[in-house]
Amino acid sequence: MRGLILAINPGSTSTKIAVFEGDVKLKQTNLTHSASELAKYEKIADQFEFRKQQIITYLKDEGIEIKDLACVVGRGGLLRPMPSGTYLVTEKMLEDLRIGYQGEHASNLGGIIAKSIADEIGKNAYIVDPVAVDEFEDIARISGIPEIKRRSLVHALNIKAVSRRVAKDLGKKLDECNFIVAHLGGGISVAPLKNGRIVDVNNANESGPFSPERCGQVPVGDLVKLAFSGKYTQKELKKKMVGQAGLVGYLGTNDARVVEEMIKNGDEKAKLIFEAMCYQIGKEIGAVSTVLFGKVDRIILTGGLAYSQRLVEYVKEMVEFIAKVEVIPGEDEMQALAEGAYRVLCNEEEAKIYENEVKI
Repeated sequence: MRGLILAINPGSTSTKIAVFEGDVKLKQTNLTHSASELAKYEKIADQFEFRKQQIITYLKDEGIEIKDLACVVGRGGLLRPMPSGTYLVTEKMLEDLRIGYQGEHASNLGGIIAKSIADEIGKNAYIVDPVAVDEFEDIARISGIPEIKRRSLVHALNIKAVSRRVAKDLGKKLDECNFIVAHLGGGISVAPLKNGRIVDVNNANESGPFSPERCGQVPVGDLVKLAFSGKYTQKELKKKMVGQAGLVGYLGTNDARVVEEMIKNGDEKAKLIFEAMCYQIGKEIGAVSTVLFGKVDRIILTGGLAYSQRLVEYVKEMVEFIAKVEVIPGEDEMQALAEGAYRVLCNEEEAKIYENEVKI
């Protein structure tokens, strides 16, 4: 199946777009949006037309006709809990994206914009493996407090994409593999995949290892004391947990490269904090290996932090006794989106229907 695929990945202050022929990338750019431009809109969903027109303008400037697109694929947002896969964007999905079913986030715009452009040319719009992917086994949902349920919010797009690549390298289908994937970015997700399904994962905003800017799992009693200390509003404390914690909280930077430079210059505190993050990553990998009863085909380290040789070597030394470690640094979300759509276009995979897969 030949034809162009437009991939759209909205972020908080920018929109990444890429054009593929099949699964081969032809063009990619990052359309930035100033704070003053975005301040005009009360809700994220209200930014839809503004961001769409910037995309259309870019395509025209590059000489790309939307009539030549085979389909449009957008980043999935905070939808209802759903199985992994490539999904056709439907009216019910659009409704949930607009209201932000599990929260407002720029990624909610991906499917909305994709559908609008695709409708103009009578083609399909898709999303692929959104953060709302939920393949938990029931036992993983129990938190210990009846009023609180463990939720699956996970870097599913990259985790599934790298898992498919490693499975292919092993000469297997994804559903024949048991992997542990550590997505190491601004947030950290460590997920055990049983027969290709993400059956458990830490919520990167609330648990697991601390990261460049998130607190990870902290002593809950002390967090309660902090919440009632009078020092913080709820909004301020949430910002402290996600955005002002981790490396940035201890060292004033969320850039691991800067921290490594500090270590090279003899900063012992920087060394301790960086190694504590590595230690917690290794510890989490070890913990989730029990979910797979130690039957692990590969451990995969991915995301931006996987570029750090210091981090990789530290974690490998901790966990290589469990399984061989594969390192796939970075997260090519645009490629993963295009690959998901391309599998459907080539009839390698059938697009899922949102209403059929979620509880309405």
